[in-house]
Amino acid sequence: MAAGAEVSAGLAPKDARGCRYDLVALGEVMLRLDPGEHRIASARRFEVCEGGGEYNVARNLAHCFGLRTAIVTALVDNPVGRLVQGLMREGGVDLSQVRWVADDGAGRAARNGLNFLERGFGARGALGCSDRGHTAVSQLAPGQVDWERLFGADGVRWFHTGGIFSALSATTPAVAHEAMSAARRHGTVVSYDQNYRESLWRAAGGKAAADAVNARLIPLADVLLGAGPELERVARAYPNLKCVATTLREERDAGACTWSGACWSAGSVHRAPVRTVAVLDRVGAGDAFGAGLIHALLAGRDAQAAVETGAALGALAMTTPGDAARATPAEIERFARGATAGGMQR
Repeated sequence: MAAGAEVSAGLAPKDARGCRYDLVALGEVMLRLDPGEHRIASARRFEVCEGGGEYNVARNLAHCFGLRTAIVTALVDNPVGRLVQGLMREGGVDLSQVRWVADDGAGRAARNGLNFLERGFGARGALGCSDRGHTAVSQLAPGQVDWERLFGADGVRWFHTGGIFSALSATTPAVAHEAMSAARRHGTVVSYDQNYRESLWRAAGGKAAADAVNARLIPLADVLLGAGPELERVARAYPNLKCVATTLREERDAGACTWSGACWSAGSVHRAPVRTVAVLDRVGAGDAFGAGLIHALLAGRDAQAAVETGAALGALAMTTPGDAARATPAEIERFARGATAGGMQR
């Protein structure tokens, strides 16, 4: 284990040499349609990319840091599903764990999710419109994924899932529970991002139902993301947690926010510097924060370095379009040190 691992929130990731993957994520991957400067309702063309809360973490770790990551998800085998597949390949994520569901010709039994998203401008905030009912991944049920082979035979250093996947259907919380339990049995570090989305829970019991699901799943995690500002209270409520982290942001308008992050570990709270960040596309900033934090902890860096790396990648993710961060390790390191990430490279 690298130097400093003993103070990295008390985590002990497996040796990379004995594992096929550095991180595996469980979640939905949707096709995002971006109208650019236009409104969704009046747009006549869209740019496409892929995205999804849990998947974004895996993609950022692969693309920005070169880690070996994979996504467990399901897609309908039709041209839209294959479009999403091609986009994921560009992100560098291993797709061997993707389940392909037969196309019935009309999407009556299962379909691929779509996410229409305006980035906003000035006083006009971002606006999303998801079209993700009865998607293939929402129909995953316990017993359909061979977690013992994945965590036992293949070997995984870190497993990540969260509240977005758990909100998709009545069966997905049980799948998350099954996966997290298997990961723990095999010594894999487990992270869970609460990532509450009101639209996903509106017809399924609201915030109270989401809290009940989280209360069953958080005890299986080592690291909790999206915890909100009361980190120490959360840590006391869940003594199993070795690290509790959150982004701290205040939106001024669609184009700017104050941005930071905080992380509790070993009885202390660590904070990244507060910065004002110009925003091109705020979607995925929290996922990028999680990826940066996870990368630092996997590398054996301490909690302060982890929260600073997470905050740096989250800030840089807001400077490019799409759900995914597109920063280089050198840019992330410069930003974490307080310098600007850009500038002419000589």
